[in-house]
Amino acid sequence: MQRKWKRIAGYLLLAGLAGALAVGGINSTVLYGGRAHIRQSEEVQPAQAVIVLGALVFADGSVSHMVQDRLLTAHDLYRSGKVNKILITGDHGQVEYDEVNTMRRYLERLGVPPQDIFMDHAGFDTYDSMYRARDVFQVKDAVVVTQRFHLPRALWIARQLDLEVQGVVADRRAYYGAEYYDYREMAARVKAFGEVLLHRRPVFLGPVIPISGDGRATHDEPR
Repeated sequence: MQRKWKRIAGYLLLAGLAGALAVGGINSTVLYGGRAHIRQSEEVQPAQAVIVLGALVFADGSVSHMVQDRLLTAHDLYRSGKVNKILITGDHGQVEYDEVNTMRRYLERLGVPPQDIFMDHAGFDTYDSMYRARDVFQVKDAVVVTQRFHLPRALWIARQLDLEVQGVVADRRAYYGAEYYDYREMAARVKAFGEVLLHRRPVFLGPVIPISGDGRATHDEPR
């Protein structure tokens, strides 16, 4: 009996080691595959749009520091003429929580014309955002802005979906809980790898709204 349990323990140890190696390999593939496409702002080649990935916003209409820095970075790229349009993508799955309109209003206060702001209301995660950028908004080449911990995964997903993307790091300060985000990202990379491998479809798609048109077609609030 003791020999049997030792054999089982050995199998479990081997399975655990194999799992750890798989997770490590996937993380390296996504991390280094995405990092290869990160650029400094001044090195960015002109593109159709900048894609701004959503994150926490507040009920009073303010944005978290992470979102603010993403929007400011996108605005800098837009103002410099590197991109013609801004695609903001995030969670608007509930009436009481609306990332995209909060982000749009912030950009408009910075002086971005409404017609140049496209809103993706169903960017529930990074994979959905990139898939919908390609299929709904007909984006072919873009600059992606988000924080350093998140950017390689976003770029890797986009590249796997045949989007020609460059990335710009949006970090402008130290963020509370940064270590947590680094650890969480390890699991998120494995999830992204599985989504790409399985060709998962987004939660929602919908009619085509070309990024070359008027962004106000995506606005759901009366002006």
